[in-house]
Amino acid sequence: MSQKLLSIMTSEEKSNEWDSLWGEYSKSLENWKTMFEQIQNATNEMQAKFNEVWEKAAKESSIDTMKIFTENWQKSLNDVGMKSFKEFGDAWQKSLSDTNASTFKQFAENWQKTLNSSGMEHMKAYGEMMKKFAETWNNMWPKLK
Repeated sequence: MSQKLLSIMTSEEKSNEWDSLWGEYSKSLENWKTMFEQIQNATNEMQAKFNEVWEKAAKESSIDTMKIFTENWQKSLNDVGMKSFKEFGDAWQKSLSDTNASTFKQFAENWQKTLNSSGMEHMKAYGEMMKKFAETWNNMWPKLK
């Protein structure tokens, strides 16, 4: 084979290699975008349900029950030692000093804004908070089997 033909083949092989790599990258990016959208949708759905539960609990539960529940929830969060929950605890303590429904709603809104303000660490913290919320709820009101 001539040197020129060998050079063209090498150039075509490199081009194919780059095309293949770019195709793999593009596919990975599309997968990431799909997963990110699914996480956003799941987070929004979970937050909406949390807000419904929280609003219903605030309307139908006594102040003492709400305090006991939130103290238990906060304790479980502190037990897992997550730094993100310090702000949560501080905000919650502030909201306890004014025990009306609008204060609870404002707390939930501010908490949601804080969680949405930065990246993955908050996403992990959010998941852990929701998990601890469910665990605390189930501990206070276990389902009968």
